[in-house]
Amino acid sequence: MRVKRGFKARQRRQKVLKLARGFRGGRSKLFRTAAGTLDRALRYAYRDRKARKRNFRALWIIRINAAARINDLSYSKFMHGLKQANVVLDRKVLAELAISDPAGFAQIAKLAARPA
Repeated sequence: MRVKRGFKARQRRQKVLKLARGFRGGRSKLFRTAAGTLDRALRYAYRDRKARKRNFRALWIIRINAAARINDLSYSKFMHGLKQANVVLDRKVLAELAISDPAGFAQIAKLAARPA
């Protein structure tokens, strides 16, 4: 018996075209171009979810370094001092403190600057 694949093939194509909504021109209307564009978009999305984490960590380090240097410490000496003082704050929180509460950050910097 002959199988025409109508329903399943249409279902598969509709799934791709639904995900391709918002793409420009034929990339959202034509299955073959939409499928290629969607593959690339999903690859970039996966890659950039990882890259976002790296970018934010780098930004936090830059902000902490700038605030630490205002308090006469380098980034590495500041972080080492925090470890020695058993201060458990991650870089995200430290960067936020550096921006929103410079006086509080200065107190933490004093803790880090003390000799162990």
